[in-house]
Amino acid sequence: MPKISLKGSKMPSSPIRKLVPFAEAAKKQGVEVIHLNIGQPDIKTPKIALDAVKNSEIEVLAYSRTEGSEEYRSKIAKYYSKHGIKVNAEEIIVTTGGSEALSFAMGSILDEGDEVIIPEPFYANYNGFATANGVNVVPIISKLEENFALPPISKFEELISPKTKAVLICNPGNPTGYLYNKDEIEQLAKLVKKHNLFLIADEVYREFTYDGKKHHSLLSVSGLEDYAIVIDSVSKRYSMCGARIGCLVSKNKEVIQTALKFAQARLSPPTLAQIASEAALDTPQSYFDDVIEEYVSRRDLLISELEKIEGVKVARPNGAFYCVVELPVKDSDNFAQWLLEKFNINGETVMVAPAAGFYASSGLGTNQIRIAYVLEKELLRKAVQILSEGLKQYHNS
Repeated sequence: MPKISLKGSKMPSSPIRKLVPFAEAAKKQGVEVIHLNIGQPDIKTPKIALDAVKNSEIEVLAYSRTEGSEEYRSKIAKYYSKHGIKVNAEEIIVTTGGSEALSFAMGSILDEGDEVIIPEPFYANYNGFATANGVNVVPIISKLEENFALPPISKFEELISPKTKAVLICNPGNPTGYLYNKDEIEQLAKLVKKHNLFLIADEVYREFTYDGKKHHSLLSVSGLEDYAIVIDSVSKRYSMCGARIGCLVSKNKEVIQTALKFAQARLSPPTLAQIASEAALDTPQSYFDDVIEEYVSRRDLLISELEKIEGVKVARPNGAFYCVVELPVKDSDNFAQWLLEKFNINGETVMVAPAAGFYASSGLGTNQIRIAYVLEKELLRKAVQILSEGLKQYHNS
């Protein structure tokens, strides 16, 4: 029998999705599963985006331009200008989700065996994108006790080698919800300029910042034009995860020209989804004001309820809609599976994302989970109560 590739065998499973078979089995047995594991917002997609597709008079669903339609890219540039960020349509490549933008970025600036430094815990699929591109992730630990703040720059410098080509951050962070402040962004900017590295920022949660804090984009840092690559997406911003439309943004012309060649190899991003995404850019600010108010309310309730559980520690997110929770268990993978296979209260259980998959360092995150607070408050309250009782019974089982 022919063998699969070494790269394929090394490709990591998603900690967010790998327990799905157990969840599906529970559902077939009549158990209702409350999903805390995945960042699929329950917020309604803006009607203006859905109507744009419904009212489209397209007779032939043709290819779009490889880099995305000029109309959509120009409108994205206007969106950025409203946030004090100056870019033009030629500095934007529309991609099939932020995931493809990340893959294009890695393929454009990193050769096989090169290294990218990433503060951990980080979005689990960064491991997958790196593996697919033959790139080595060099993790730098951020700590729950410090709310997952940026590690000292001296620690980054200790990890830089001749193979290091880039630093990658997620801001606000998935899975931590940490929002980097202006000083932290400027520290990173100085670091990459000093060592001639690229700085990639996954900014797909830009809109979701709380407690009066402001998001600081790489694209607004003067002097970083040749170093900065930004990843963006409509998925979370407009609750359009299924549209699969993202973009790669950079003022570095060579990066854009190189990424465009990767984009040409996959032909073009989805035409109908671009129509929806272009229309979504006309969503009024009041939509975001309401969404942010709702997420703050959910976050506060979730943190409050979690802190009532003995032995639980939780970081307080200032952005996105995730938090990392430390549990009084040795193996959160085993606990998460147990919740689905062997536990329920009145026919209900919860599904969480074990956090070890959000780390590259072996042995870290084994007693942590990620919770996405994308459910309405009473359901969140119930989910935490089920989690609390589950912990009690798990220890006694």
